[in-house]
Amino acid sequence: MIEYLKGTLTDLTPTLAVVECSGVGYGVNISLNTYAAIQGKQEVKVWIYEAIREDAYQLWGFCTKLERELFLLLVTVSGIGASMARVILSAMTPSELCTVIRDENDKLLKQVKGIGPKAAQRIIVELHDKIATLDVDYAQPRDGGSPFSNGINKEVMEEAIAALTMLGFSPGPTQKAVQQILHDEPDASVERVIKLGLKML
Repeated sequence: MIEYLKGTLTDLTPTLAVVECSGVGYGVNISLNTYAAIQGKQEVKVWIYEAIREDAYQLWGFCTKLERELFLLLVTVSGIGASMARVILSAMTPSELCTVIRDENDKLLKQVKGIGPKAAQRIIVELHDKIATLDVDYAQPRDGGSPFSNGINKEVMEEAIAALTMLGFSPGPTQKAVQQILHDEPDASVERVIKLGLKML
């Protein structure tokens, strides 16, 4: 069992990190939160969850043990698989998610693409008591930031479109959403564009 990987970050996208340890490069699926936390770093440590199935062997990586714990709790909820858990943890920080569950704020949960009223209620009901055992620094969910200056960054646009497409969204609507976001906030970071895209698509 792999508990964590500590090594050189050789490649990074908003959904995948390649961590080299002793000459072996491990492809690790990550959330947007982990992407933001390790971006720009050379040496990283990511906590690992191994998903082993008959047809696939995947590594999921997290910048904190709390994020991993939340991922593992989310995938125990009926109808929430690993990919959807990643989308949820890309739309909110761990502390924001815990706050939403603690406060039974299904309205915010339903803003995440793919989470309907029933799924939001299942997450809240099934995880409400479980998150009480976690070491959480509760925070109020962010409302999103402010407008920026003019000019669209094509690199940010392309990276955001690629990340959202890898998360399972159709390329056409994704491109339109990203372009609209960057039209409104031209200097938005990749992380911000993806977070807004997850709410729009």
